[in-house]
Amino acid sequence: MAGERTFTVAAVQIAPVFMDRKATIEKACDYIAEAGKNGAKIVVFPEALVPGYPDWVWITPPGVRGDVISSMYAELLDQAVAIPSPSTDALCREAKKAGVFVVMGVNELSEARGSLYNTLIYISDQGEIMGRHRKLVPTMSERLVWAPGDGSTLEAYDTPYGRIGGLVCWENYMPLARYTMYAAGVQVYVAPTWDSADGWIGSMQHIAREGRCAVIACCIAMQRSQIPDSYAFKELYPKSKGESDPWVNVGNSVIVAPGGRILAGPVAREEKIIYAEIDPAQGRGSKSSLDVVGHYGRPDVFQLTVNRGSNEFVNTDGSGAATNGMIKAPAKARRKAKA
Repeated sequence: MAGERTFTVAAVQIAPVFMDRKATIEKACDYIAEAGKNGAKIVVFPEALVPGYPDWVWITPPGVRGDVISSMYAELLDQAVAIPSPSTDALCREAKKAGVFVVMGVNELSEARGSLYNTLIYISDQGEIMGRHRKLVPTMSERLVWAPGDGSTLEAYDTPYGRIGGLVCWENYMPLARYTMYAAGVQVYVAPTWDSADGWIGSMQHIAREGRCAVIACCIAMQRSQIPDSYAFKELYPKSKGESDPWVNVGNSVIVAPGGRILAGPVAREEKIIYAEIDPAQGRGSKSSLDVVGHYGRPDVFQLTVNRGSNEFVNTDGSGAATNGMIKAPAKARRKAKA
């Protein structure tokens, strides 16, 4: 990692103000300010926090309650985040004010305003959007909501605390996607997610061991009462015995050191910021025994080809954008990217 001193990172495990973009952005800004006051240099938020994870796709049978799917999608389009926009401007202002790097999960509105992406926004401590990553493969029912991303957003970004990058939720189970991030030189690996299962913790430890990187996994923690009664799908959640206000998602956010040791968390059933100190020397030193894109790789036997081109729906210059950007990994990370 770039620096010699330890530094503090934070995972902000909170619920959205459900389906309310403006209020959720305001809530997130409050937590950015709090994390900055507590010394955090990198602050990570959950997957699809703004304006909320579309959990209705898992409990609503699409062939039976298509009306719910359609009406919720229309509202999600209305409350989604365009990049750039006044919503991202607010996040950038708060990141600069707090002096922190921010990774924020949003439902991103496409340029044509008809489709959505599951997106991470990377914001610098100077209040600039460094780039974004769109989830490559929405999982199962998520495909009712999100379009797939492409290889153009597989980026890593230089910071004074090391190179930061990552993947969203079950993208982290894609070995070649992980390898691409390792080849980009990721030292602080972010994994915003909706997965709160105990097995997820083991996966985060595996990534920290495999990539010899610090891992920040952050999840929404949300109770049923935080979904307004006006949403019909809320009644489809199974009734829980012994819980007056059951948890839709318990969280289980965790921060892991290079090599796999848990530094903070997992924390469940509460909205909370967890903090951990990252030692840059530990990440560098652990490469002596394992560097999967270095001395422990075999490029004479295995090579990964990554299409870094953007799959444009309208090609106005005749360049054939879908075939541009073909590279082989290991690859030199691109230090700057346009959002």
